[in-house]
Amino acid sequence: MLEKTFVMQPETRMLYKLIILYILDKVDFPMTNVQITNFLLEKDYTTYFNTQQTLSDLVDDEFIRRETLNNTSMYRITDSGRETLSFFQSSVSLAIRTEIDQYISENRYNLREEVSAPAEYFEVKQNEYIARLQVLERGLAIIDLNLIVSSKEAADHICTQWKKKSSDIYGYIISSLLFKEKPKEKE
Repeated sequence: MLEKTFVMQPETRMLYKLIILYILDKVDFPMTNVQITNFLLEKDYTTYFNTQQTLSDLVDDEFIRRETLNNTSMYRITDSGRETLSFFQSSVSLAIRTEIDQYISENRYNLREEVSAPAEYFEVKQNEYIARLQVLERGLAIIDLNLIVSSKEAADHICTQWKKKSSDIYGYIISSLLFKEKPKEKE
């Protein structure tokens, strides 16, 4: 039986690389593998496997940098990647660049929130889970909170809520700790 192998043509491979570089150049935060892959798949630009191969090639070429946080791969464009993009950006059609610009413009807040408030949980022993909740700013954890709970469901719920309410909770903690309480009036 003959096995079919799909090899990307060099021009196609270069276009995928430039598209990813263009996407990462348009944001000031790292993007996850899932975010990049979902965009490329939603627009029918390429397949999942081509996307993964292209990301790997870009890391190997040092055009992007992979960071891993909480078992999630995130990518940032490097100076070398920006320089390469500046030379070849016109190879990406205006229609594709416009689609990317529009997508980033419409989804910037959600994309940033996904990577700035990670939450995960893991079992430490039977019926004991730790929900690890963070707020990240410029790659640094400005809050890192671990909560111990007695069920997987509770840990999962806390992580889900954190993704929705992390900025409110962070704001509450900061204001509670920084500002003096008003003295209570004597009766």
